[in-house]
Amino acid sequence: VQLQASGGGLVQAGGSLRLSCAASGRTFSTNAVGWFRQAQGKEREFVATITWSGSSTYYSDSVKGRFTISRDNTKNTAYLQMNSLKPEDTAAYYCASGPKAYSASDLYNYWGQGTQVTVSS
Repeated sequence: VQLQASGGGLVQAGGSLRLSCAASGRTFSTNAVGWFRQAQGKEREFVATITWSGSSTYYSDSVKGRFTISRDNTKNTAYLQMNSLKPEDTAAYYCASGPKAYSASDLYNYWGQGTQVTVSS
């Protein structure tokens, strides 16, 4: 599975962005997808994850109620809708694919490159 994250950019606080994670490979639709982020000088942290069917989603406390993860298996694509963005959301965002919807990054097998999100105050 190869993953390609896109949709990052510069946005003002309170604004919205939608990230996309496009996948190639037959196993995408049977794998969970997670989004993680890494701010400069900080460790990578869990943001959200979704099961292979899309029936269950999980979020970090810092984004719950503001971000929504979804997927369209017919398009081999997952999404992260980010609303009410805050300066502290500034980071490189990564999508990952793995067997289950874990919050631990080391349990994901495949990773896309990061897409930068910058939120100005």
